[in-house]
Amino acid sequence: MKIYISGISGTGMGPLALMAQDAGMTVFGSDLAAGAVTNDLVAHDMKLCLGVQDGNFLKTCVKNEGVDWFVYTSALPEDHPELVMAKKLKLKISKRDEFLNYLLKKLKLKLIAVAGTHGKTTTTAMIVWMAQQLGIPMSYLIGTTLPFASAGHYDPKSEYFVYEADEYDRNFLAFKPWLAVIPTVSYDHPDIYPTEENYREAFQQFEQQSKEVIHGDEIAAGITLAGEARRYDATLALDVVERIMPKPKELLKIPALQRRKLLAAINSFPGVGRRFEQVSEGYYSDYAHHPEEVEATVGIALEEADRRGLKGVVAVYEPHQNTRQAELMDLYSNAFVGVMKLYWTPTYLTRENPKIKVVKPEQFIDKLENKKVAEAAELDDELAEKVKEWHKKGYLVLLMSAGPADAWIRKLVYAGNQESAATQLVHAPRSADEGSERL
Repeated sequence: MKIYISGISGTGMGPLALMAQDAGMTVFGSDLAAGAVTNDLVAHDMKLCLGVQDGNFLKTCVKNEGVDWFVYTSALPEDHPELVMAKKLKLKISKRDEFLNYLLKKLKLKLIAVAGTHGKTTTTAMIVWMAQQLGIPMSYLIGTTLPFASAGHYDPKSEYFVYEADEYDRNFLAFKPWLAVIPTVSYDHPDIYPTEENYREAFQQFEQQSKEVIHGDEIAAGITLAGEARRYDATLALDVVERIMPKPKELLKIPALQRRKLLAAINSFPGVGRRFEQVSEGYYSDYAHHPEEVEATVGIALEEADRRGLKGVVAVYEPHQNTRQAELMDLYSNAFVGVMKLYWTPTYLTRENPKIKVVKPEQFIDKLENKKVAEAAELDDELAEKVKEWHKKGYLVLLMSAGPADAWIRKLVYAGNQESAATQLVHAPRSADEGSERL
């Protein structure tokens, strides 16, 4: 089968392309610009077109190669030239969900879906990492880059498929998991779910569609990763892998031996792209953009700074989407407690409701319990110099952003290094909240 994916460079569609190719399909694709997984796609010799999506590349692929299925990202408007061309050419057309369900059925995989407001990316990555360390065949899709594997993969020996099931655009409701894993549920995406009740009802429906559900309870003993939030996610991952792990006779006879193997695997977890990712020594980038997620990430950073013998944490925060932040701004009061200094930059604006006035950094800061440590700032050279000074003094620098600030800190870190340009290309947020809105 030959698949054409429009929006192929994003962390939603790119991993799907990798999995489809692993499953023996021919994959073509296009996007406006390089994204997080472009390098991975190129390494897998996929035929890509980056730049103008006017429908001509799709037409050429159909003429020269043949295309059986046109799969497109939810970010495409109905009048997008490629979507219009696909209809004109009378191709089979669908969003990602229908195609992924087709793959699951064709490949006879049991779906382990990780969903939730926070923690789903890290928990999914932890499951994949543990499976690798323990030799468990595993297929998966995850909405970020991984330092230890591709973002999407199909293993013909696998019985299970681990999937980061995002709630944005009600994506996760298209699936009926064998096992649902839900780290946290707290109100988000007011542009999709007008009320908290709507949001929670969607998760209730997701649970009802699942054969079994894991919520997690308390952190498992023996997990040594930094940060309570990380240890909580690790506990869920541990639970999942313990359920699917083959049980050799020697481990059945000595349960403690199996537990030690599981703990050794999870405690060696190297992290994932933009989830408390160490960009360089003492500099970290994280995707947090919800108050509760921010608070959890700050907790991880404070603990990591203490472990490393650093003086404390300096945070730079770029909120994402005014529609979200205007609804949730009262939840920030304790989010940054413990940081030595906080630089609050303007909100990265995407898919906004023009009727909602844009909240300024000063208004957010006024809500903070520790407002004296905070100041409004711009992502410019002046802020870069301030951040570098804090770093020189022995502080951990934590950036939290689902937008362009990630490229800003990489430029700051690599300043003048030839590696900088390539790093920025791969991580440039061609779309904000890419793990959600680009799915």
